[in-house]
Amino acid sequence: MERDNKPILPVIAGPTASGKTACAVALCRLIGGEVVSADSMQIYSGMGVLTAMPTEEERGDVPHHMIGCVDPGEKYTADAYREAAKACIRDVIERGRTPVLCGGTGLYIDAVTRPMSFSHKSDEALHAELLAMAEEPGGKGRLHAMLEAVDPESAKRLHENDVRRVSRAIEIYRLTGITQTEHTRRDRLRQGDFREIIFGLDWPREALYQRIDARVDAMLEAGLVDEVRALMADERRHPTAMQAIGYKEIAKALRGEASMEKAVYWTKQASRNLAKRQLTWFRRDERVIWLKAEGESPEALVNRMKDRIDERFKA
Repeated sequence: MERDNKPILPVIAGPTASGKTACAVALCRLIGGEVVSADSMQIYSGMGVLTAMPTEEERGDVPHHMIGCVDPGEKYTADAYREAAKACIRDVIERGRTPVLCGGTGLYIDAVTRPMSFSHKSDEALHAELLAMAEEPGGKGRLHAMLEAVDPESAKRLHENDVRRVSRAIEIYRLTGITQTEHTRRDRLRQGDFREIIFGLDWPREALYQRIDARVDAMLEAGLVDEVRALMADERRHPTAMQAIGYKEIAKALRGEASMEKAVYWTKQASRNLAKRQLTWFRRDERVIWLKAEGESPEALVNRMKDRIDERFKA
């Protein structure tokens, strides 16, 4: 199918606490749309407060998809997300509505908008060998040096402490003979299934950090501590919950290993670090149209989005 005949897919991206949900809801109301989430943690059920899942009030009258739909005990991949999200998007379009992809997980957004290769199967023995190396004294540095020797661009992008991704990049090269960087370059040359237009919400750093702090405070008021306590008691959900910012921090306080005040500070700091990583990802994407969000209402922002959509696709 020619790209001009493919469905239009507005995307709202950006760091945590940047106001993506409010804009997505406003845009859907303006264009007759439904939100399709691209958040790798909000997809799980039973973790609504911990993942800052939009409340019923925040969603308003706009349907939201791909949130709270996967059991935390299930292993979920970007490939699985892509298939489910694309099926959801097709369903929205077939009902005469407009899907609006919204979230801060860059890999999920790329999975939907780029024909990425997720077919590289893992070699369990090799995977275990690389992870074991990282556990040795100085092992993280040696593992990172191994990656730098075969794929310097990936090594530059990944910190040596990011053992999982460093080892995966080495694994891909060992199994395919092609670097992860080259796989990514080839993926970007392919055309996707949609005519995407991606908007990023841009905030001054200190203003964004204030919003992040306020978000964490609101999560505490909404029952964050009780939710973490319940997750700690459920061993089946525990491994997934541990990936969510705030879980490890609050759990330490509940076990008496730190004060709750310290746990909240750590949660806010970890959320800021997440925002930095998200911004790094989206800044590298030449498709993103950045909109200054400070001082702008969601309605004003989406009017600008609508103008850009009409201009690009001559609606």
